[in-house]
Amino acid sequence: MRISDGNREQIDSPDRWKAEHGIETKGGKVPAAAESHTRRPVSTALQERLTQTRKLSLSLAAPLSAEDQVVQASDDASPTKWHLAHTTWFFETFVCKPHLASYRPLDDRFAYCFNSYYEAAGPRHPRARRGMLTRPSLQEVHRYRAHVDDALARLFDEGVLQRHPLVADLIELGINHEQQHQELILTDILALFDAQPLRPAYQPAARHEPAASATQLLRWFDFSGGIHAIGHAGGSFAYDNECPRHNALLQDYRLADRLVTNGEWLDFMADGGYADPAHWLADGWAAVKANGWVAPGYWEGEKGEWRQMTLQGLLPVDLRAPVCHVSYYEADAFARWANKRLPTEFEWEACAAKLPVQGNMLGSGPMRPMPATGKPANAPAQMFGDVWEWTQSAYSPYPGYRAGPGALGEYNGKFMSNQYVLRGASCATPLGHSRATYRNFFYPHQRWQFTGVRLADDA
Repeated sequence: MRISDGNREQIDSPDRWKAEHGIETKGGKVPAAAESHTRRPVSTALQERLTQTRKLSLSLAAPLSAEDQVVQASDDASPTKWHLAHTTWFFETFVCKPHLASYRPLDDRFAYCFNSYYEAAGPRHPRARRGMLTRPSLQEVHRYRAHVDDALARLFDEGVLQRHPLVADLIELGINHEQQHQELILTDILALFDAQPLRPAYQPAARHEPAASATQLLRWFDFSGGIHAIGHAGGSFAYDNECPRHNALLQDYRLADRLVTNGEWLDFMADGGYADPAHWLADGWAAVKANGWVAPGYWEGEKGEWRQMTLQGLLPVDLRAPVCHVSYYEADAFARWANKRLPTEFEWEACAAKLPVQGNMLGSGPMRPMPATGKPANAPAQMFGDVWEWTQSAYSPYPGYRAGPGALGEYNGKFMSNQYVLRGASCATPLGHSRATYRNFFYPHQRWQFTGVRLADDA
């Protein structure tokens, strides 16, 4: 399955990778327990998904050295070791401690080290100093994971889920929480490797294809306005910020049939896009000047010699591939320059709700955005995978939303301020993690994530 190269591992077959981690090779998603076509008890299917999710985190960390896993690239990013420990702390804190009477922590001090932002769960190590946590060691973090995994197995063996069905919901939340951190492991290690003078590759590309200049012409799909149902309808897992389902009034609109490409972004740059304040929001223009932005994140070079740092190392910019690592400010400025706009999250969902959740995601592609190929004739392409798509929608509660009680109520609701919604999925999103109603969110200046642009317009 894996080809070992010292401390590195290379995935040699996406289908075999998906089979090893319990992921379907058809349809491109992991089935939720409620969608399973087998007759296995729900708890059995859930335990299998939990086991595979926990294994995948370790697999993603396997190509990294111990030194790679302790360093923090920026205040936004976290060390890989911290991600491995924090996801374990989540299960320990919200599942094992309250619901397994026999559970004893491996080390009570870990709660301070690996809490993230849950005020109700107690004090925590400052986020910006996570890279200072040389102790516990990586080996101890692996012991911590094994300790909590053993406790989770006892929950199933002792029939706790049958007596307390709420525990199954907490484990499902923990699985999805860990999937979020699996994507963060990759985005954060890319940020770290970009800062290294040796420009290491997390996973060397199988082959290098020279950048091509031919880009498929942009086409448009028209969508009717009216009242559309937005939000999760129930029946399977969703985060609380996807609910309640409600009606949204849309005007007639248009969506581009694919994502904005690097080649199109170069046109924006050549036309002085980063030098003309007319395209920019005031805060965006301030960010351009303060940060010295002249190109997307991880680009270096000039004119026709631009290269981009990727998880496969430093590669020539592929003009056909979707532009990536751009902030909301940049996405909005590009749309204004193109005399278009960004879609609202409701416009995006009304379109995506009718499409299969499949695309270039973790386990099905090369861990970098790829050019649109085989575009469907009746719907936009690349709605899921490649890059998260900025929308013009502020991250705010749906009508009737109420955050839950206790620490878990802090998961989403307290961040509904000064951020924007992104939709879809990226090349680093685990298969099965996203859906049409999924609401990702980031601050408008952030661009270390796999974020890109789809244009919209009024019909």
